[in-house]
Amino acid sequence: MSDSSAGEKAVVVIAGAGPAGLTAAYELLQETDCHPLVLEKDAQVGGICKTVQHNGNRMDIGGHRFFSKSDWVMDWWSQHLAYRFNGEARVSYQNKSRLVSAGAEQAEGHMLLRPRLSRIYFLRKFFDYPVKLNLNTVRNLGPLRMIRIGFSYLRIKLFPIRPERNLQDFFVNRFGWQLYRTFFKDYTEKVWGVSCTEISAEWGAQRIKALSITRVLKHALRSWLGGRGDYHQRNTETSLIEQFLYPEFGPGQLWEIVADKVRSSGGEVALSSTVVALDVDYRQRRVRAVSVRGGSGQTRSIPCDYFISSMPVRELVGLFSEAPAAVKAVANGLMYRDFITVGVLVRKLKKREFNADSPTNLLPDNWVYIQEPDVKLGRLQIFNNWSPSLVSDSDTVWLGLEYFCNEGDELWQLSDAEMAELAIAELVKLDLAEAADVLDHKVVRVEKAYPAYFGSYDQFDTIRDYLDGFENLYLVGRNGMHRYNNQDHSMLTARLAVESIRDGGCDRSAMWSVNVDDDYHEEKTA
Repeated sequence: MSDSSAGEKAVVVIAGAGPAGLTAAYELLQETDCHPLVLEKDAQVGGICKTVQHNGNRMDIGGHRFFSKSDWVMDWWSQHLAYRFNGEARVSYQNKSRLVSAGAEQAEGHMLLRPRLSRIYFLRKFFDYPVKLNLNTVRNLGPLRMIRIGFSYLRIKLFPIRPERNLQDFFVNRFGWQLYRTFFKDYTEKVWGVSCTEISAEWGAQRIKALSITRVLKHALRSWLGGRGDYHQRNTETSLIEQFLYPEFGPGQLWEIVADKVRSSGGEVALSSTVVALDVDYRQRRVRAVSVRGGSGQTRSIPCDYFISSMPVRELVGLFSEAPAAVKAVANGLMYRDFITVGVLVRKLKKREFNADSPTNLLPDNWVYIQEPDVKLGRLQIFNNWSPSLVSDSDTVWLGLEYFCNEGDELWQLSDAEMAELAIAELVKLDLAEAADVLDHKVVRVEKAYPAYFGSYDQFDTIRDYLDGFENLYLVGRNGMHRYNNQDHSMLTARLAVESIRDGGCDRSAMWSVNVDDDYHEEKTA
């Protein structure tokens, strides 16, 4: 398993301290004799699952529901942060009888069981998400538009688009032209900055999977007949889940705990450390060493037996000086969508008929999808509803206004003050709050938050085939695989990489199969 000298542990260098990188490090310490060294260019762990603190308030960058169809992932989370149900903190998802003491709970916090509500804001009205064929939708859209939606859906069921060439075809085949134009087209193009006809249909397969009007109706019927059922909701589409687990102090709380455990178990987690070069044996197809630049600006070379990368694929390929021209061309053509969150603290929101009993007029949503075309705002998070502990003063409302952009474009180049001014102005324009009620704000920028399914993505197999040929290199996680994974998918790819190192395997197909089908890899093979 190792190229190290006798008696020495195999060194595994891991690029990135997000969910994939930290899962890999922890599992290596549990399953192997390897020494993991995690290199993170940021000043804190968690990747896009980090929690940003500002004046006593906490921001979840992008919103992270802790929900998975994988029992292994659910139990893994519980090993590090106890779940709490009906006032009791539990240390195991599968063995619900094991309780943790109150003292331990107070020391580390716990997972909360949170109700999930996401809605669409369109025509200055709130619609259910996913869209439901109920009285609220009919009232908001009007009977004429609803009739058009119904006939459009029936027509596409009779005459579907074949083959599905792009994301537009994917949406239309599942919802019909009218519903697609009403709720999917404008928002999706706001998120990605390109037409739906330029985005691969695979994006829909990754994020929406088998969701359709038929699935929505079946889910609604089950809910009416039997309630929510078991909290893990294994048989529920991800887009339809009604409750989820959430760390009391945000997702970064969990990953900071894991990082501390990696360090205390003998591993290393180096922050403000950027991978800048690789020493590669192209004949033997191995990575021999990784060069890293620390916060002081000094660079050192770290010999390694294995290299696990969750860094962006475009950057990784750029470190392979002898990569074929075709591989470099595809890598250079990979595209990303960047992300800005503006935290805005307000005394109260505008009063509406469903929040009149709250002194802050708090909306019940976790986040709201902003469908309105006259603003740049894409989503609105309400941090109070993720966890009350994210907000220092319960008499205020802590919002996260999310903007999708490209690094270097007009929106990205705005100063923090200009970005906050734009966000507050749009909050007022949408009739959600008054400028006079704004108390504080914080701007957070995230590069390469979303790997894009356009550009040269349709040729990605060229990169995959080349990099998978290096026997001690493993690609894991969202950016590491250029795949729109959730954190549980990223964790599963890391687990499979560790199992391959432990068992001396070289087949990467199981890792690439994660998040391709509705069932996860280990569930299908169990």
